[in-house]
Amino acid sequence: MLKAIHAQESRKAAQEKADAVVAELRDRRMTKAAELIEEAIGETLTYYAFPDSHWLKDTNQQSA
Repeated sequence: MLKAIHAQESRKAAQEKADAVVAELRDRRMTKAAELIEEAIGETLTYYAFPDSHWLKDTNQQSA
């Protein structure tokens, strides 16, 4: 669930996914987990504000 939030292409999409995850957790009666995500999601999505040039594109490059 958490990986799905951070795998989104934009902050808006990640926030929407987080909202869906929180709703699903509440449906499963996992309210504490839902509360933790709601409290911290803003901080964990901060990296979306960085320009594309700051994002690592491929960290698994092999030397020739």
